Amino acid sequence: MTKLTDNAAAATLMVVEADKIGSAASLLNLPKTVAVVETVEMPRAGDVVVVRALTDSATYNQLELPTGRLTKVNPGDVLIGVLGRRRALKGFVGDVPEKVEAGDHLHLLNMGGVIGCCTGHHSSLSDAISLEVIGLACDEEGRVLNIADVALPPLEKLGKTSPLVIVAGTCMNSGKTYAATELIKQATRAGLKVAGAKLSGVAALRDTLNMADHGAVATASFLDCGLPSTVGIGNLASIAKAVIARLNERAPDMIVIELGDGILGGYSVDSVFDDEELRAATAAIIFCASDYVGAWGGIELFRRRGINVDVIAGSVTDSKMGEDYIEREFHVPAGNARRDGARLFKIVQEKLNGSSKFQVSCSKLEL
Repeated sequence: MTKLTDNAAAATLMVVEADKIGSAASLLNLPKTVAVVETVEMPRAGDVVVVRALTDSATYNQLELPTGRLTKVNPGDVLIGVLGRRRALKGFVGDVPEKVEAGDHLHLLNMGGVIGCCTGHHSSLSDAISLEVIGLACDEEGRVLNIADVALPPLEKLGKTSPLVIVAGTCMNSGKTYAATELIKQATRAGLKVAGAKLSGVAALRDTLNMADHGAVATASFLDCGLPSTVGIGNLASIAKAVIARLNERAPDMIVIELGDGILGGYSVDSVFDDEELRAATAAIIFCASDYVGAWGGIELFRRRGINVDVIAGSVTDSKMGEDYIEREFHVPAGNARRDGARLFKIVQEKLNGSSKFQVSCSKLEL
């Protein structure tokens, strides 16, 4: 670490060489050498923070780099991440501290490099990696860098859009990403140009990179809007519209949207379905669950909003018995992404073809 003494404005700044940069900071394309200020009175979600790892973790010790590659976090590593919040039912829970000062102890809340004060975690995990604050990254004027500095602005009106296929679920690890990526793969094989989005959760590149690996011609997420997570956002509609508008620049035939976490919880997922413009643009809803009660609950919660679930997916459909039960008892099509992705796509395909709103946009879809 080196003190900057070139001018009065920079006299209190230090230069720090980091070992690793978390993907949550990828919007800023930061070098590993950054200037930092040691104290911030009112830190914000998205502020770039430089820390030193103090401990290891037996169950959660990897950091996703801006390339998408995972690397192990070792005690002593100097890391660049961003302040943020997390509310993971099966992971860590944490918040942005009220004040940040060099020497403070924070925690690694996710593999993307979201950092905050951990207040709890799932019983299957060991304690979050403890981190010592070195400072917050800043420009030469001493202004703290924030990923919102280069973000897509929120959008109040969506306008014309390609049809949306939304993948939601009961909670994290319910099969949403597998369903979304399998749908992208099958639609791409059928000759469609598909874009992919992640609209809620905590920042990492893994899911959007997975979408690209399965054929998505463009991807975007809430991270592109400068959000380390969607905790506390309240209404995601303007964020969703900004992401969708960016993807529409590639003129896709269909946009597959994964809503991270569950439709109930701390990530404002349900607010997407309160917006009339987004509802009108949605051609199909896939709901992922791990059991019958979860599947029934999702169907019922959507029904109370006046929305029909178009297909049930997730691990509840991993057996033929599960598919049969859902279709017989709940009268909703079931499609398993792992065993028969082609059938899952066919169900969505039929929904697209059956709606006059989307026939022009989806003219390539022929059964």
